[in-house]
Amino acid sequence: MAQTVSDSNALAVSLFSEILMADQLARSRLTKALPKGMELSHFSVLNHLAHTHAEKSPAQLAKAFHVTRGAMTNTLSKLETAGYVHIRPDWDDARRKMVAISPAGQSARDAALAGIAPLLSEVVGELGENRVRGVLPVLRELRVKLEDDG
Repeated sequence: MAQTVSDSNALAVSLFSEILMADQLARSRLTKALPKGMELSHFSVLNHLAHTHAEKSPAQLAKAFHVTRGAMTNTLSKLETAGYVHIRPDWDDARRKMVAISPAGQSARDAALAGIAPLLSEVVGELGENRVRGVLPVLRELRVKLEDDG
């Protein structure tokens, strides 16, 4: 039986509705599990810097997170005030800055990860590891497709 355009549209709407609702619920639960005063955006930047083990410019971070430079500058300002990142001039181009995670930022990231890891593990356990492994390639491909179209 051939799929009609309306069936295809309904499938797409259902897919994105589920993704958006899951995103909203996950953000809410993760935010509650983070240490007091830490926002999900703060954790995300700290986690990114911890994984890359390299300095990044604010522009590179904004691009990686698909946010405006202004939004990233705001997040970085809060992280710098908390002592979680070091921001220095770029020695090669004085107009730019470079951001690195500080030891306090690494500790805050680790504490946040310890707070959210049980929640994440619980959800994966309830869904089943094999099912989660099975859906990851589809979600990854969807993300890449959306990045390419952006």
